[in-house]
Amino acid sequence: MPQDHRTITVSLAADPYPILIGEGLLASLGSLLLEQGFRAGTRVLAVTNPDVRGHHGDKALTSLEAAGFDVRTLVVDAGEEHKTPATVAKIHDAAFAHQLERGSLIIALGGGVVGDMAGFAAATWLRGIAVVQVPTTLLAMVDAAIGGKTGVNHPGGKNLIGAFHQPRLVLVDPHVLATLPEREFRAGMAEVIKYAVIGDGVLFQDLEAAANRDPAGGLASRQAVGPLLLQRLLERSAAAKARVVAADEREGGLRAILNYGHTLGHALETLSGYGTWLHGEAVALGMLAAGDIAVAMGLWSQADQERQRRLLAAAGLPLHWPCLDPEAVLACLQSDKKVRDGRVRFVLPTGIGSVTIRDDVESAAVRAAIANGTPDCSP
Repeated sequence: MPQDHRTITVSLAADPYPILIGEGLLASLGSLLLEQGFRAGTRVLAVTNPDVRGHHGDKALTSLEAAGFDVRTLVVDAGEEHKTPATVAKIHDAAFAHQLERGSLIIALGGGVVGDMAGFAAATWLRGIAVVQVPTTLLAMVDAAIGGKTGVNHPGGKNLIGAFHQPRLVLVDPHVLATLPEREFRAGMAEVIKYAVIGDGVLFQDLEAAANRDPAGGLASRQAVGPLLLQRLLERSAAAKARVVAADEREGGLRAILNYGHTLGHALETLSGYGTWLHGEAVALGMLAAGDIAVAMGLWSQADQERQRRLLAAAGLPLHWPCLDPEAVLACLQSDKKVRDGRVRFVLPTGIGSVTIRDDVESAAVRAAIANGTPDCSP
């Protein structure tokens, strides 16, 4: 196994698990599973998508077979439009065909969509079997693969069907990002910037320094970011997620801050049709809208809002909302998972590195934020 890697532990009271981050780790997947206590001969279902199967599937399968695992592969279509109960049913069918039992394992080899669906299938097969997350997108590496949130979309809202089901291991190999399309990389940078805004001012400064060197795209690709900053942002983002999850595994309080940008971002995804906007792109627009709401409420400064906007621009992320009916957005917010007693809870920034959760945001403030971020939509 490569020696130059970092281990971050998600310190849950019942079932702590490691996040391993290092170049070349994918080739050691099988031996790492043995180290985690899985036995040779264990039946494994690896769930992936066509692109990831073509780029990285052979390396993963070779490693698993060399370690003695009885592995089968299921290839499913990725994309938010495919994150449905019907696709999870296909994973269940494959689990039945491969005779997965309670000691078996499902491996999610892919981005956040594959990870969410494979995790949900593992949570519901035989009332819960082990899952290992092997994320292949930046967004999944820093966010979706960590923390045990699994699920699928409903026509009425994003991720309304799901379960908490923690992985046994998260394996992050930055090398696989070499094959990631740049648009997907940019979408992942939205989640990194999110972590910087909600709780890591040092990371924000690191990102600003990179952006200032190239304001037109210094954070918009793996090549522009460079290997040293990439490793740093992977580690700091994963560590931030691990701390929050360990403190609040099932989102009873603190963990809600991870939804910064997601409340309005999810509404955008739902109303635009799943797949129109990448998740990270929608989160970026949700962060900008949340920032405008925070400015209007006197929670943070216009100067900090502009710093956030410049980072998102340097990452090549969208800065303008599409033309949506504000009343439809407000109606969609009422189906958000974070609604309590009919009141939508917004995560709002109070400074670089700090946020607050508020349930007193007026509808007028939401309308104004959407209007502020929307170009002229007149006929």
